[in-house]
Amino acid sequence: MAYLYEIPNATEGIDAILVDTSTAVPSFIPLFLLFVFLMVLIGGSTSQKRRTGYSDFAMWSVIASISTLMITLPLTLIAGIIQIEVLIVVIAVTLMSGLWFFMSKSRGEF
Repeated sequence: MAYLYEIPNATEGIDAILVDTSTAVPSFIPLFLLFVFLMVLIGGSTSQKRRTGYSDFAMWSVIASISTLMITLPLTLIAGIIQIEVLIVVIAVTLMSGLWFFMSKSRGEF
């Protein structure tokens, strides 16, 4: 019987499951990283707005991009999970959000 998707062998470890899943569904890891980024960004800025009445969107974009980078970097150690293009995009978003954050603040506002 031919299956549309072969279930990964769980006895090989979680890295084998991630490699098999990202091979079968190439957009899985980028969409997972986008999900993490958006959850930290939206969750943090909404929580700050509820507590203080305003939200520092630039600060939360830096926090979300660094969180995504911290998830991405260990996944690059396992061959086949993260493509180099995804890593480049995550690093570029992190640098751009950091630049946006530092340019949005006045001199004594940090």
